Amino acid sequence: MSPTSLADQLRAATARLTVAGVPSARHDAEVLAGHVLGLSRADVAVAALRGDDVRLDERFDDLVDERARRVPLQHLTGTAPFRDLELAVGPGVFVPRPETESVAQPAIDEARALVGAGRRPVVVDLCTGSGAIALAVATEVPGAQVHAVELSEQAVAWAAVNVARLAPAVDLRTGDASSAFDDLDGAVDVVVSNPPYIPPDQVPVDPEVRDHDPEVALYGLGADGLQVPRAVVVAAARLLRPGGLLVVEHADVQQVALLRTLTSSGLWREAAGHPDLTGTPRLVSARRA
Repeated sequence: MSPTSLADQLRAATARLTVAGVPSARHDAEVLAGHVLGLSRADVAVAALRGDDVRLDERFDDLVDERARRVPLQHLTGTAPFRDLELAVGPGVFVPRPETESVAQPAIDEARALVGAGRRPVVVDLCTGSGAIALAVATEVPGAQVHAVELSEQAVAWAAVNVARLAPAVDLRTGDASSAFDDLDGAVDVVVSNPPYIPPDQVPVDPEVRDHDPEVALYGLGADGLQVPRAVVVAAARLLRPGGLLVVEHADVQQVALLRTLTSSGLWREAAGHPDLTGTPRLVSARRA
């Protein structure tokens, strides 16, 4: 006999996902139930605690089966949280991670300070993907003029959906981060980027990342994975005004090498490495000399 209470159905789904190796099985079961019912995850959890008799239809079973095959949760719901935003995501675009929220923060702080000083800061997001960082800046610092570029046309399509819904004034372009925005040379206040940076010998273990995030958004090229991040640094040196801020995300093993790139060129000052909220080395920052 099939389970009838919401709590029983969630327990069964959690067990199915646990067997499949999904690390956040209960969380994902509740999110998928909420997606089907049109409720928040919190509302689902409360309804289950109350013992509500809610029969989830076949859509829920199908979604649980797909999640058990390690299709990303965000692809199944069509959304991914990023700071205060809900972004549209799916196949062809990198799913934004919580650690990148720490990368957005210095860019937001810098733009906010410039607005407070009576400026209209110009912020450029290189390798924007879904538009996560650009949209975080645009929505949290309304006075900022935000530009974003992405090489992948599939990712740009997702970013365009997010820009149209959340911040239509963002200037979104399709192109290469290393050559984009030549019309803004020397006029930018903040360059921020979460570029591809995974080294070729560090293939992600999680199937959700390895099999579903686009390779162009994962691998940074070169033996150390830093070819694209270094190209971002070069582009930022061209774009930033003197004193302008650069913020770049990187892998936990790359901070020393990326700082060496910044300090050896003579183009940067105040180069520093920073951790994310878990204490993992996650980003570097520097100011244009």
